[in-house]
Amino acid sequence: MAQAIILVFVGGAAGAVIRELLMLGVPTARDGFVWSIFVANVVASLILGLITGLHARQALGAKANLLLGTGLCGGMSTFSSLVYATYVLLAGSALSAGVGLAYVGANLVVGFVLVLAGLRVGDVIGARKA
Repeated sequence: MAQAIILVFVGGAAGAVIRELLMLGVPTARDGFVWSIFVANVVASLILGLITGLHARQALGAKANLLLGTGLCGGMSTFSSLVYATYVLLAGSALSAGVGLAYVGANLVVGFVLVLAGLRVGDVIGARKA
């Protein structure tokens, strides 16, 4: 159990650092669309799908799944920042409200599609290794 906690901790720390680097390096759009959080969320979704697909095919072990899937992806994706950015957009002008709703929708739809894509790629790669 202690080893699992350490793996999640290390992966989460790395994911949080990657997210912060994205937040520092990716500018917010003029209309308020927060690209950095969007990129962090959808990339984490793709990686999580890939890791889960590989793990399901036993091409990736349980420890790597904890480190990368739970830790890295959990630390990289950021629900609280997504909600706050959406709140800021919704609290602004009518244009900002539309951008806020589009922001939530884009995060959910693109994230979902990329989880599915990652699962498929992981399944294909895992099947080759089996």
